[in-house]
Amino acid sequence: MRIFVVAVGSHGDVLPLLAIATELRRRGHAVTLAAPAPFAAMAARAGVPFFALGTEEDYRRAATETGLWRPWRGIGAMFRHVSAATEPVYGWLAGTARPGECVVLASTLALGARVAQEKLGLDVVTVHLMPLLAGSRTDPPILPGLPLPERLPARIRHWIGWGADRFVIGPAALPALNGFRARLDLPPVRRLRRWWSSPQRVLLTFPRWYAAPQPHRMPQSLQVGFPLADRFGDVAEPEPAVAGFLAAGPPPLAFTYGSAISRSQAFFRTALRVCTRLGRRGLLLAPQGGQVPADLPPSVLHVPYAPFSRVLPRCAALIHHGGIGTVAQALAAGIPQLVVPVAFDHFDEARWLGRLGVGTALSRRRFTPARAVPTLRRLLTDPRVAQACTAAKARMAQEDGVAEACDAVEAFCAGAEHSRQRGN
Repeated sequence: MRIFVVAVGSHGDVLPLLAIATELRRRGHAVTLAAPAPFAAMAARAGVPFFALGTEEDYRRAATETGLWRPWRGIGAMFRHVSAATEPVYGWLAGTARPGECVVLASTLALGARVAQEKLGLDVVTVHLMPLLAGSRTDPPILPGLPLPERLPARIRHWIGWGADRFVIGPAALPALNGFRARLDLPPVRRLRRWWSSPQRVLLTFPRWYAAPQPHRMPQSLQVGFPLADRFGDVAEPEPAVAGFLAAGPPPLAFTYGSAISRSQAFFRTALRVCTRLGRRGLLLAPQGGQVPADLPPSVLHVPYAPFSRVLPRCAALIHHGGIGTVAQALAAGIPQLVVPVAFDHFDEARWLGRLGVGTALSRRRFTPARAVPTLRRLLTDPRVAQACTAAKARMAQEDGVAEACDAVEAFCAGAEHSRQRGN
């Protein structure tokens, strides 16, 4: 059976779907990936046929938009760019996918796949990479820019989240989506976060021990492990300079602010001062130019990218924005995490790490040497944190999220084929 994989977003959204696509192709399926244009080279390295959504300039313009990385304003900016991909995704599927002959595996923001499911009758599996996207009435997620205390009753936090749907997410996402749907004679969507999950199958790609499932939500959902995908990124192995640096001294502190955040100068300036005050070496990972101080001491190395699975096990701790893919890689490495959240799910991931006992968070405003140094010193020396990190590493070693996701997709394909044969 043909499988069309659609991923809309940045590295953290695309690479897990590319990893799953690669494994499905290895298992003998005919797989094509649709994603933003800059991921073409990564798909080619993995041997996966590729369809570009937009241009490289479209992606660069989206990633560098200032408002994208604001807790509330970022929602509007994000959905403007998501809307630009909705019609191309639908058009690609309408022109290539045939009902009954294929399955579509779509990331959360690939809204065109859900439209195609309703209009064309395609079989669609939605992939939600993070707990925030699953939602919960009994344990509501922390919304960006709205850090409600957990002592507040869950029903109130859930009600506030419903208000965010109505007054923030809806106005940002629904006008363009419903305008497109009207042209296809489809009824309007009322609440995006209810509609964007396929009614056939949803994969939640985070393990139960990280975020417990909520049985009242999405009975069609299946929870699998983290789909670790760093080896599908810009490079598969660290540069010789990185390997040499790691071998030349004690484990450094690793700092990253994600692949798409272009205004991180303050973060890396603080990183350098933190390393100096703690007397620690530092590894700064920043793909964008102009983010890292120019004159770094020999004890601090800057590289644009390095696969986390190769470097984090040799680091002392990871300080980062809170993206779910980065979280998973640090859990697999068994090192403490300090999250400095920016937007989207970052605040919620910090909550889960705190519950596990493997990390904590500082807001961007509070991420200063005066606060970060004692916070990191505690994370690095507390035996309870070390024990929690070791336990998380052991759990990660027992899982293969990519294989589990592929097993689920194959089971769905088999079920869909069986249903069609019974229908005939």
